[in-house]
Amino acid sequence: MVMFGLTVVRHGETRYNKEKILQGQGIDEPLSQTGLQQASAAGVFLSNVRFTHVFSSDLLRAKQTAASILRESQFSKEIAVEYDARLRERKYGVAEGRPLSDLRTMAKAAGEQCPSFTPPGGETLEEVKARSKNFFADLCSLIVKEASQEKATERRAGNDTERSGGSSSTFLTNHCGSPECHSSSTGATEEQVANILVVSHGAYMRNWLSYFVSDLECVLPASLTKTELSSVSPNTGISQFIVKLGNRDNIKPKIQCICLNRDDHLGDMAAENI
Repeated sequence: MVMFGLTVVRHGETRYNKEKILQGQGIDEPLSQTGLQQASAAGVFLSNVRFTHVFSSDLLRAKQTAASILRESQFSKEIAVEYDARLRERKYGVAEGRPLSDLRTMAKAAGEQCPSFTPPGGETLEEVKARSKNFFADLCSLIVKEASQEKATERRAGNDTERSGGSSSTFLTNHCGSPECHSSSTGATEEQVANILVVSHGAYMRNWLSYFVSDLECVLPASLTKTELSSVSPNTGISQFIVKLGNRDNIKPKIQCICLNRDDHLGDMAAENI
């Protein structure tokens, strides 16, 4: 069994978020001053997390957010960010650059509801799901591969240590500064082999969570309401998960949601939900 932590953060506020204008993929706005402050606050909140991998959408608002988070990190300042187009926001076609109210008007005229309505030139929810599913599958494969390589290295180091009469131990620490451990059903202790940070977008993240819940049976916090589950994350909302992977490719990942769209790091700062 391989276990890793996954932290997913929405980008900070842009001028278009504030004005409730759809950006999608075609509008590549930078963060507003508020957005930069939000990203910095998220970084302070996550500053004690020892991230091993960082992935971000290649759109500017996500790039700037990832950079701000790492700037505040105690352990991960120098880590390289991998930009991935699969983490981009949903494409809204002709609705990009137009008010959210226009999208709702288009959906009503078509006899459909937001967010399932797809404007001309936009992505369907299934297409967004396919992107998130593909990214997550590749992420899981990467972590399993690296964990296997690490074990092989540790075995070789262990043999050398035994011959020299010493001992060896490695573990990742969580944001509380202690080893991140979980007990398995057999009583064995499991440690996280990696801590992943992903910076993405509101509609994409909501779709990704839907995939986690409907397809992978993600275990949710008992206090989570249906409204919270279906809502778009506020700017720099933070969601955290524990992911457990089997040793065979055909075993479904086991996912537990620790928190969803957390925004208490923002204090009095505005957090837009579009």
